[in-house]
Amino acid sequence: MRKIEMNDQLWARLLAMRGGRHRAGPGEETDPALALYGPIASARAGFVLAQVGQSLDGRVATPSGDARDISGPDGIAHLHRCRALVEAVIVGIGTVKADNPRLSVRAVKGPNPVRVVIDCRGELSGNECMFGDGGAPILLIQSERVPHKRYRAEVLRVSQGQTGLDPQEILARLRERGLQRILVEGGARTIARFIDAGLVDRLHVAIAPLIIGSGPAGISLPPIENLTSAHRPPAKIYSLGSDILFDCELQASVASSIVDGEKIRVADHA
Repeated sequence: MRKIEMNDQLWARLLAMRGGRHRAGPGEETDPALALYGPIASARAGFVLAQVGQSLDGRVATPSGDARDISGPDGIAHLHRCRALVEAVIVGIGTVKADNPRLSVRAVKGPNPVRVVIDCRGELSGNECMFGDGGAPILLIQSERVPHKRYRAEVLRVSQGQTGLDPQEILARLRERGLQRILVEGGARTIARFIDAGLVDRLHVAIAPLIIGSGPAGISLPPIENLTSAHRPPAKIYSLGSDILFDCELQASVASSIVDGEKIRVADHA
């Protein structure tokens, strides 16, 4: 297990790497922080990171939806670093309703990402705090079937299939706006849809020393019958301090996990 030890100079180096403007020099990739964050910062096009902060027993909230104190201070700093290194952060409407997030980088120095909210059925009223907090721009992703409503945000309308909005089309619409490095932050169903579609390059699972005992799981994919069908991605483990992080290479795993023509999926432990 490698320990992340961040300082101002190293963080400034990572911010300078955003979008491939600079890359790690010879020998620098041996630093744990550069090994973890460098691939996010230097990715130029089509990079998707999913992040889950959970308890020891795999929960991301209590049954009532309280999720605010699961990650420790270092887990929160890690999440905010990831936000600062990408260009847009995606959440589903459930996350907005439950947590009322700002999706900012207030725990670290750096730019705030564009905030993308998937609101398939147009359930948001427009009075939620994020619309008036003066933060980064907001993009609402809604079905083309939803009646038009005025928001203090740009609305992108995408086609709706039997299973909802197509994650591939969502990413395509974001890339039309120059948003290439994407963080999918929550909730469980939103993350699962992007993973299940094979669109996530890396998955970060930050585990805090906390046992909740019940409540929703961080990833909720279609059920599997046997563990032989579970996705076992190559992973590196880092100590963030208050939390332990698993850095999983999902695309590498997908490429090597084709059995009889069927893609292996991550198991749902809910």
